Amino acid sequence: MIEVKNLSKKYGDFEAVKDVSFSVGSDQVLGFLGPNGAGKTTVMKILTGYHYPSAGEALVDGVSVQEEPVELKKRIGYLPEGVPLYGDLRVDEYMAFVAEGRGIPKKRRKEAIEASLEACGLKDMRSRLIEQLSKGYKQRTGLAQAIVHDPAILILDEPTTGLDPNQIIEIRSLIRELGKRKTVILSTHILQEVEAICSQVLILNRGRIAAQGRPEEIAGAIKGGDTWELILKGAEIHAVRGALTRLGRLIEGGLQNQETEILDNGLVKAVFFVSASAAENGEKIFDWAIDSSLKILGMNRKKLSLEDIFVELTHEMSSVNKVSPPEGAGQ
Repeated sequence: MIEVKNLSKKYGDFEAVKDVSFSVGSDQVLGFLGPNGAGKTTVMKILTGYHYPSAGEALVDGVSVQEEPVELKKRIGYLPEGVPLYGDLRVDEYMAFVAEGRGIPKKRRKEAIEASLEACGLKDMRSRLIEQLSKGYKQRTGLAQAIVHDPAILILDEPTTGLDPNQIIEIRSLIRELGKRKTVILSTHILQEVEAICSQVLILNRGRIAAQGRPEEIAGAIKGGDTWELILKGAEIHAVRGALTRLGRLIEGGLQNQETEILDNGLVKAVFFVSASAAENGEKIFDWAIDSSLKILGMNRKKLSLEDIFVELTHEMSSVNKVSPPEGAGQ
């Protein structure tokens, strides 16, 4: 549905997007993740035809963003970070205005508006002035205008910015439902947003792709493995350290980053990283504890989180391209 090849965008001497390539299939939700200034919004504006790339190519549903910008806009729904609403209009008046602007034939306009209001949970708000809506319902209205012409592709830029926790849950649920029948690109700098909604992740940093794929694929590429935390009873801390040395010989790749700590009531906490994420490691740890006359009172296996991935990747690239962007560029 979306093919991006070697995309670059310059603002004067500043290169906000640098040689970016990716693809998104149908019925997928792709999370654009990155710190402020990473280039997310710039890529969004190129894909929606609001900006032209300086180099490279972008095809949306087979349509070139440069050669057929009007046809492109017919095939996408766009929700910018600042929702384009008119507060002095009622919800239904605003939707009628958008439907006409989208070129929906008059005989189909009412049906299209009803379908978008239904999908976004706005039927009971149709007669309300937009300025009287809560921020959550304003965001729903923004989504309704993005889907009124039933596009196959949705591009959403920071859709939950400024919402309270309950509103965020509602909007995320709505986007997740839309993603079951449409291709969605979701730009955000909120890690939980991606984990809650997205099937694929693309991490941008300073205009370049730092990683892309499913979160677990990216984690494996960085450092496959697990961090284990054990609460042990039955031995002093020095004896536990010696036992951990024996455990390291039993597990493929050994133990890394070992830490031990004395807790209350004679308990010992042991934390270590195992580079090989094997299903049988837990069984080996239990067998080792029995052989070492230790009781496991607590065990926690922590996989590499999206937050860990994000911090590591953006930290690695933090020294690249220190030139400051001009105002409004590279968001």
